[in-house]
Amino acid sequence: MRLILASRNAHKIRELGPLLAPHELEPLPDDVELPPEDGETFAVNALGKARAAAAATGRAAIADDSGIVAQALGGAPGVRSARFAGQDATDEENLARLLREAPAGSELAYVCALAFVDPGDGVEYLVEGRCTGTLAAEPRGEGGFGYDPAFVPDDDATERTMAELDPAEKDAISHRGRAAGALADRLRERS
Repeated sequence: MRLILASRNAHKIRELGPLLAPHELEPLPDDVELPPEDGETFAVNALGKARAAAAATGRAAIADDSGIVAQALGGAPGVRSARFAGQDATDEENLARLLREAPAGSELAYVCALAFVDPGDGVEYLVEGRCTGTLAAEPRGEGGFGYDPAFVPDDDATERTMAELDPAEKDAISHRGRAAGALADRLRERS
């Protein structure tokens, strides 16, 4: 099945594509407007984007909303992870703010809500993946993106950050990998 990915984030396309194989992902057409990510939960934001993409294209669409939750910050940055250091903040600026405000060793969780909407038959699926870990004292590694250089996952005994894992290792334990696996299972059941 060919699916529209309700995102223009190249990192997400590269990461989700292999995880959802044999389904193929296509980027969101340039003329499609997505709703603002102003929901209070990852699920609300993901479902809103998937519905908008499906309605605009008339094709099955998926969308994710994901971010990092820091226990020491009362759950922040949460749904505002991409804008933690400001509306147009870079990944580096967001990470720097997290490292300033949360102590090293703080408990973290990556959360990913992944929504599927098929306008042809009205089917909607919503799944969630989580990965828990701790905050590194400083960024390490060249892989991944976002908060990956400071996220030490609980599921990897080597104490490497997500940015130090190879893509296959990361996919096996990441929030996005787990959500994609759950969605792939739902899509297989549907076939």
